[in-house]
Amino acid sequence: MTCATDDGLYLRGSETLLASWAQYARGSAGAALHRLRGVAAAVFPKEPERAVYNNALLDRELGRTERAAAVDAMAAAYRSAGIERYAAWVHESDEGMRAELSGRGYSVAESTLAMGMSLDAISLTLPEVELGPLDWPEYLAYLQIVGVPAGLLSGADPSAFHTLVARHAGENVATAIAFDHHGDCGVYNMSTLETARRRGLGTALTARHVHDAAERGCATASLQSTAMAERVYAAVGFRALGRILEYVP
Repeated sequence: MTCATDDGLYLRGSETLLASWAQYARGSAGAALHRLRGVAAAVFPKEPERAVYNNALLDRELGRTERAAAVDAMAAAYRSAGIERYAAWVHESDEGMRAELSGRGYSVAESTLAMGMSLDAISLTLPEVELGPLDWPEYLAYLQIVGVPAGLLSGADPSAFHTLVARHAGENVATAIAFDHHGDCGVYNMSTLETARRRGLGTALTARHVHDAAERGCATASLQSTAMAERVYAAVGFRALGRILEYVP
């Protein structure tokens, strides 16, 4: 995987992301990942996941007719579940799909940066920070501290994820989870308490996750980064693969 292309890394990361949504859906009543022609729509009709995970990833480089059909299928999937608020994820390079959504009244609510790396390109050694695994109930308790809806992911299968925590003075102050899919490791839900930021904890967690993923046999890693975290991930070896624009009706 030394010569993994940006497009190859993006496709691998996209499949891992969709697989993680499908895994979340298994633990949420009535939820499912619908793989439709030109789009994969994660449909979560029940709270608390309803408030977070109703997202759809649209394929790139579809023709005009296929674009219209994909948006129609996506809208129908959410409409049939009684969901009015969802996000359609589109790569910034896909001008045709962006125009299709804008023409239908969708607008960009936020964006993240898709990032990926080959795990033979890890550029950071393991930092000397107190890191360790975290059991699922304790992880869910931490999520509530950082403001996610109560009970989010409480039905998920803990064995599907690799959960790490950074501790300071005996307190859990930063966490991130990893999810493996077909040799790609997705790093998700990175969060650091405000009082513990700028201590390198996010970098340490990310480095540990990718080192552990390589030991598990993964060849690549992927994630979606907020603007604030891009330098953190770049320091570990992730490279930018383009912005994901989140369009909402």
